[in-house]
Amino acid sequence: MSETQVKQQSTAAFYGQAVASFSVALTATAVGIYRLEANAWVRGFLTIAVLFLVTSCFTLAKVIRDRQEAGLLVSRVDQARVDKLLSQHDPFEKL
Repeated sequence: MSETQVKQQSTAAFYGQAVASFSVALTATAVGIYRLEANAWVRGFLTIAVLFLVTSCFTLAKVIRDRQEAGLLVSRVDQARVDKLLSQHDPFEKL
């Protein structure tokens, strides 16, 4: 009754699309801030805010991934314990 764990991986096309979309979004935001008709301190504030937002997104994605991987590890350990108990159980053994 053991199920094999399949490790999910992204395709190269999906990875490329993610990198390209991130690059386009970051470039468009940088150009928009640069061409904004505002004082330098306003553009500087927006630049720092965008950089903070990007780093926060990376951190959040890593934390979510780590929690998911930890949950899978605990689940696999629990499943191994159940499999061991079931393999040692003899339903026809007299008490």
